[in-house]
Amino acid sequence: MVIALTGFTDAGSAVSQLVEYFRDELDPTPLAVFANDVLLDYRARRPVISFEQDHLTDYRPPRLELSLAHDALGHPFVLLAGYEPDFAWDAFTAAVLAFVEELQISTVTWVHAIPMPVPHTRPIGTTVSGTRTDLTEAHSVWQPHTQVPSTAGHLLEYRLAEAGVRVSGFVLLVPHYLGDTEYPAAALAALDSLTVATGLMFVGDDLRDENRDYLAKVDEQVADSDELSRMVQGLEERYDAYMAGSTLATPIIHTGDLPSADELAAELERFLASRPTGDDEKR
Repeated sequence: MVIALTGFTDAGSAVSQLVEYFRDELDPTPLAVFANDVLLDYRARRPVISFEQDHLTDYRPPRLELSLAHDALGHPFVLLAGYEPDFAWDAFTAAVLAFVEELQISTVTWVHAIPMPVPHTRPIGTTVSGTRTDLTEAHSVWQPHTQVPSTAGHLLEYRLAEAGVRVSGFVLLVPHYLGDTEYPAAALAALDSLTVATGLMFVGDDLRDENRDYLAKVDEQVADSDELSRMVQGLEERYDAYMAGSTLATPIIHTGDLPSADELAAELERFLASRPTGDDEKR
């Protein structure tokens, strides 16, 4: 199961972009739709409605759904995506745990993003939590001892771990000065984290194109400002010093790591060629 919930923290709009990617590119099939009237605070997150000259059109309330999706190679996975519930966290968590048991989910992976004083010129790092120590040891570049305001995702991870489910949470460490923007590299980092944890494959061509344009504009603004240039240089020096002296894992997230459509097509051909004759008849 893959979990992507927008809400309290979403630096670089990482999860928002991830949810949009899943819904637009993968066309998931809903298995369960959670009731907005139970979980959503409409006054805090008002739905959008369109006004066309003299009448209202296109009312689009937020959606929180459990769906069946397939990655770029056709591998199925269960997706829980949408808004973070405002209410009834315990009931929501109990429902998700029941789905995990009923659907015999083997692993659960969720992603969210927080702003950090790191430069955009370095790979986006992650803090990894959960019960999968192999992922934590290999990919958690920052392991703090702290208390933070919890999210529904945190509660889900906590309850899943209590239930003995293999669960991992990836926190993307997004440059703080880009945290309020829609940063394509953050979405790429989220997809890359999911690939590392699950083996699922996703096409990131459009996001990579968007990110190249985005970074060109950022670099132009930095070059035109001595203040910004000094800030980025200072962040680079701190980042490099921290990583050089750290015995922890190295970042796994590199912009552009996701395979291209051509690479995925070649991988799919290899996968199909490796299947024993008669597989179709056995399904």
